[in-house]
This record gives sequence, structure tokens and C-alpha cells, in this order.
Amino acid sequence: MSAVHPSPILTGCDRLLRAPKRVADRTTALLAHGAAVTADGRPIHLALQQAGAAPHVLFAPEHGYYGVEQDMIPGREQRDPWTDIPIRSLYGEDEGSLHPDPSAFDDIDLLLIDLQDVGSRYYTYVATAVWATEVALAAGVEVWVLDRPNPLGGEHIEGNRLPTAFNSFVGAFPIPVRHGLTIGELFRFEAARRGWDRAGLTVWAMAGWRRAMTWSDLERPWIAPSPNMPTYATAVLYPGGCLLEATTASEGRGTTRPFQLIGAPWIDDPPALAADVRRALDRSGGEDVVALPTYFRPQFQKHAGLRCGGVELVAPPRVARAAGLAAYRFGVHLLACLRDASQRAAAVDGSGDVDWGWRREPYEFVTDRPAIDLLTGDPRVRAQLDAGVAGNDIVAAVEDDWRRDERAFRDAREPHLLYPSTRHEIR
Repeated sequence: MSAVHPSPILTGCDRLLRAPKRVADRTTALLAHGAAVTADGRPIHLALQQAGAAPHVLFAPEHGYYGVEQDMIPGREQRDPWTDIPIRSLYGEDEGSLHPDPSAFDDIDLLLIDLQDVGSRYYTYVATAVWATEVALAAGVEVWVLDRPNPLGGEHIEGNRLPTAFNSFVGAFPIPVRHGLTIGELFRFEAARRGWDRAGLTVWAMAGWRRAMTWSDLERPWIAPSPNMPTYATAVLYPGGCLLEATTASEGRGTTRPFQLIGAPWIDDPPALAADVRRALDRSGGEDVVALPTYFRPQFQKHAGLRCGGVELVAPPRVARAAGLAAYRFGVHLLACLRDASQRAAAVDGSGDVDWGWRREPYEFVTDRPAIDLLTGDPRVRAQLDAGVAGNDIVAAVEDDWRRDERAFRDAREPHLLYPSTRHEIR
């Protein structure tokens, strides 16, 4: 793939703020978060206020409007301290809270959506936005989606399309794990699939963004869209690293390097694990990613306060080639590496302190299906891991089906693209 040279872009937010009169006389609700900033670094709700188009209400996705809540922590009603605009949470105590009540749109005639996605099916912001849009359109409220870049670029597609039986908040759409769509394009895809009246939905496309661009090609700082997405390197690793949420091992939450630090208290030979992970990276196109044996101590969530042996995944500064890492396939290999390391530790330990296995707590309000199945949408992965099958053989067993889904989705998404594919697109 040819190099992509940095080029200034205008997001949908930037374009809207060049024409603030379009919203000055509207009664607007804004669904956004702390990463929704202008090119000059102003939060969108403050920029709109300064332009004489202040929103009447702010809607907050998971993690809250300011991105301060950890995963699966309910949001609360509050007021913005700078503008006194009320904030309503779209992530509460139960599954019903994920869909706003129609009364939330009383006296509202326009819903603005400005959310930074990370290009992975599990990330919940697009589900919140689509479900809010469904309610808004039914209430006769117009919806404008302000588009932002997909940090992983628009060319790589990876993984199986999610079957309906595995729909959840972390898998709301029949798309691969890495879909290569911007949030605006995903909205167009869903609008067609759901049969929405497109007259009520407008996507404000970006200017200057091209499909081959990853975040390292943009002239913009990375602003964490959620508490455990602190860097672009985190986003690159997340399509695979998120699978660890479904296990008893730590995915690094409670540390400063989530999804880069992986391990557990019973991992007693980090160098051996690192060697296994290194081989998994090589099989997955991650030659530029370093697997560093290490120890870490989570301060909260899994294994809080305990020293964990494990591996730190260290990406190069620009992560340019790492964006081509087959991160989802690597995630399957990673699960097998941790399973094998745990079994080795159990054979040596013999005390029963090794607790490798699948998550037992509810996962995003779901209790009737294993979290790993919700994430993969393919129970064969769990079954083969339980059977002790090697990571390479697990990937080989599902590879044909995944590639077929990847090709089918590439064709299915084509009519909904806002930014044309290039001749360098990887198939």
C-alpha cells in the first residue's frame, strides 16, 4: 500500500461550525462526548454555544459525557458545569436504558450526533447513536450525524459478520469486527438495512479524509474517546485485546495501558508467554509490535491490587504498519496463548490458585450467553479453546468462513461509502 501523506481534514463538526446559522434557530439535542472537539480543540457543545447555537440538552453515551466512568458504570443526570445545559444519560442500570424514551425528544426538532468511534464492532457508541436515532426519527425529529475518521482506516476488513443470534450492545450490527467504515458510513448502511426514511437523516461528511488514512496520517492529536482507549496504539490492538474481557485474565483495565498489558496473577513465566505471543504476532502481521515480558498491578477491576505476570504489547511510535495487524485473528491466538500459559502454571502449582476460564459475571446486561460468544459471534472459537486446540488451528478452522464474510461485507458496504475506495485497497 502506498504511503499516505498527512493532509488537513475537516470533520463533520468542523464543517457545521462553518455554517452555524443552520442550527441557530433549531431546538437541538446533542449526543456527544469529550473526544468530540473542533480542529482548534474546543468541545463541540462549547463551540456551538460560542456560535450562538447552544444545544438545549446533551445526551451522554456509555462512560458519560466527559468519559470519566469505567465500563458498565451507569451514567447519571447532571448539568454541564460550563453551560448549565442538562445532561441525560443513555447508559443506565439496565438494558432498557440503552434506548431513550420518546419523551426525551419532547420539544426537540434536531438531534446532532458527534461521536469518535474506534473502528471495532464491540465499541458501543455507534449502537447508542443508532438506537437514539431510531427513536428520534419515529418522534419526527431530524437527525444530523457529524462524521469523524475511522482511526484504523477504511480499507481493512476483518472477521465474521455478526449473526443475529448474538446481537447485543457490544454487537448491534451484522458487520465484521473491523468494518472499515466511518460512523457516517455505518449510519448509511444501517439506514438502508432498517428502511429508514432518509429524508430525516443527514450525514455531514468530512472533507479531506481518504480511506487509506489511519490516525497516524492525520494532523490531529489523539483524545481518548473512553477511559480505556488512551492512545491510538490502544485502538490498533483493541479488536483482538477486547476478547480478553470475556476471560478471567486481565486485559489491563485498572492500569495506564489497557489492552496493551495482559496477564494474570497465576502467570509465573512471563518470558515463555512473551515467546508464544511473539509467534502469534508474526502469524498475524504484527511484526512491528513488541511482546515484552512484564509484571503489572491493576488498581481496580480484575485482580485489583494483585501482581500479574504477563506481557506488554508495545507498538512503534506511529504504528503505521501495525494498523495492518490482523488484530482480531491475533486476539484468538492471544486467548490460546493465555490458556496454554495458565495450564502450564496449573501443572506446576497444583494448589488450585489458577483461575483461567470464561467471564462469569453479566456482560453488558446479558446473562444468557457467554461474553466470548457475544464478542466473536462464532461459538466455534470458544468450543475449540475449551478443547485445547492450538490457536493456529482455531484460526484455520474459521478462516474460510471469515474470509467469505469479509468479501461479502466489502460488497455490501460499497453503496453506502462516502469516501471512495482506492486501487490500493486490501482484499
